[in-house]
Amino acid sequence: MSAQEISPKAAAEALEKGEAILIDVREPAEFAAERIHGALLHPLSTFDPKALPIDATRDVILHCGSAKRSGDALARCAQAGVPITKHMASGIMGWKSAGLPTVAVDPATGRLVDPQKG
Repeated sequence: MSAQEISPKAAAEALEKGEAILIDVREPAEFAAERIHGALLHPLSTFDPKALPIDATRDVILHCGSAKRSGDALARCAQAGVPITKHMASGIMGWKSAGLPTVAVDPATGRLVDPQKG
């Protein structure tokens, strides 16, 4: 199994089509402040590759803030023999740079800002 870095746009397309599960390996406070809609949290600090949802019909794509921690998580998956080989290039920073939406907390009001819910 060789690791594959995929673009944020390719990850977004796979999510939209129901072909992928997105796993965020950032820490809970980062996830709470801003996340990609539909991503599941599995922080690197407590990361257990065997606890990840494996679905034969969908790819599991790991992501973090910039792709460093998701690369580390991929290495842990390989060491554990877990068949996850994809992570998102540039992480959530790349996602936002590509103009893709995130769910965030407005620091001025504490309200959740989710462009998918209008």
